[in-house]
Amino acid sequence: MENPSKFPLGKLLIEKGIITPEQLETALKKQKETGGLLGAILLESGFVDEETVFLPTIAGQLGIDFVRLKDRNIPPEVIHKIPPKFASHYKVMPVQWEEGTLTIATTQPLEMRIFDELGLIVNAKLKCVLASEKDIHEAIRRYYGVGAETIAQMMDTVQPQAFARTEVSNIEEIDSEASIGKFLNQILLEAYKDRATDVHIEPFEDELQIRYRVDGVLYDARVPKNIKHFKDSIISRIKVLSNLNIAEKRVPQDGRFKVRVGDTDLDLRVSFLPTPYGESVVLRILNAARLFNLEELGLAKNERAILENLIKKPHGVVFITGPTGSGKTTTLYSCLSQINTGKRKIITIEDPVEYQLKGITQIQIHPAVGLTFASGLRSMLRHDPDVMMVGEVRDMETAEIAIQAALTGHLIFSTLHTNDAASGVTRLLDMGVEPYLLTSTVECFIAQRLVRMVCGKCRRPARITPELVRDFAGEVDIAPGTAIYEHQGCEACGLTGYSGRQAIYEFLVCDEEIRQLIMGRAGAGEIRKKAVARGMRTLRQAGWEKVKNGLTTPQEVLRVTQEE
Repeated sequence: MENPSKFPLGKLLIEKGIITPEQLETALKKQKETGGLLGAILLESGFVDEETVFLPTIAGQLGIDFVRLKDRNIPPEVIHKIPPKFASHYKVMPVQWEEGTLTIATTQPLEMRIFDELGLIVNAKLKCVLASEKDIHEAIRRYYGVGAETIAQMMDTVQPQAFARTEVSNIEEIDSEASIGKFLNQILLEAYKDRATDVHIEPFEDELQIRYRVDGVLYDARVPKNIKHFKDSIISRIKVLSNLNIAEKRVPQDGRFKVRVGDTDLDLRVSFLPTPYGESVVLRILNAARLFNLEELGLAKNERAILENLIKKPHGVVFITGPTGSGKTTTLYSCLSQINTGKRKIITIEDPVEYQLKGITQIQIHPAVGLTFASGLRSMLRHDPDVMMVGEVRDMETAEIAIQAALTGHLIFSTLHTNDAASGVTRLLDMGVEPYLLTSTVECFIAQRLVRMVCGKCRRPARITPELVRDFAGEVDIAPGTAIYEHQGCEACGLTGYSGRQAIYEFLVCDEEIRQLIMGRAGAGEIRKKAVARGMRTLRQAGWEKVKNGLTTPQEVLRVTQEE
């Protein structure tokens, strides 16, 4: 092995017992092969931890302080000392202002050029502290906002009188299309990294608000206040990407476009609504690579066996019920993907088409030209399908055609907006569907909800309270010693305490006894009671099973299964 004294960093880390001589030798060999920095190689190899070991050691060697920016609350007056474009360009973060000295966090404390140039901007004495690159990046996003440097550059290049215009029909009127595109890309990239499913861009009288929906809950995106000056340009940019009419601002418009993040293609579905202060936009982020298979849906073993048996049937109707945003379409796509082997003709009619599924014929309804669920279903039957998916049964006509199709040997999947599985029966009866048609065709009603998964890194044990026992009474028998968890919040989960979602299900299989109740036009309560007696697991019971397995919290299960 080469003499560690030639490598001060390696020698220091060995002396402190942080790495072994063998690990240093391995890193040095790799450095010869790649030419990278020794510190970076030690980090990549997992020999040292950046924030707890490596950077504090480096800071001690250099005689400066190491700071964790996420543990600090930096005042606005300190943030304003360095403009966002310089903070982003030099990868620095102002930390403290005291007696004419500005403390700056950096990853390059020996790069004097940075401090000479920043000194000219700030016109003050600078003090340097060390921080991780990730910490600095997060702090810039947190305090300046997403894309702050882009907005600042546009503010420098656009004439002030441009902001006085109330309408901008074309983004070419403000010579910043590339910058607007860059800012929009930053917003979308940030949303994707935060696991957002939707981006809401909402204009108000004196601001433009941007929010992300993560795990079903909306969170404000930190963006610069100056973004309000570019709201028309941002809207126009999205319309151009979506091939929509940028001059039309009086009526709703819908479109879609694609972007790529690394090796992942994202399909963005866009919807515009006119408001008194401009057009409101929602971008739904659809990741085709994240289509789930049956194993990933969160089904219990017996539930998965029921579903696999249902999708193998040659004919019949399977209804999935639940409110908007409960994952019904995802479950339907998973079922279709499972049986999409090329041996059966599969056609869907949807509003809108969420994902493009290879090998499946998909139809988008268009009521303005007469293409509704009912008319589309009639045409689909002439194309010799084996399996059909109807996005939603909304009326008597659609319900009757779907049921008639099942009677003639087709397997039908569809959705209903009801609170539980048993209410699906009464909804169809209320539409006017005859009981004998339901009992002859419908195989199962499946209710579902999405529960947020508690963050595995910051969850903490919780105790079972009398209130908790009362809330679950009648459906779940809670054993006193059951281990449960509650959410807390950490950096990994964005301080929410939750990360990701799974579905919980309620399977109402239409067996002989349930069919007899349907023929007698029994109410939803009576059907539900009989189904539970015959072994149906309710949504709340399914949720409690995930609580016992440490996957979610009781509060989350209660939130998504509240009865209206």
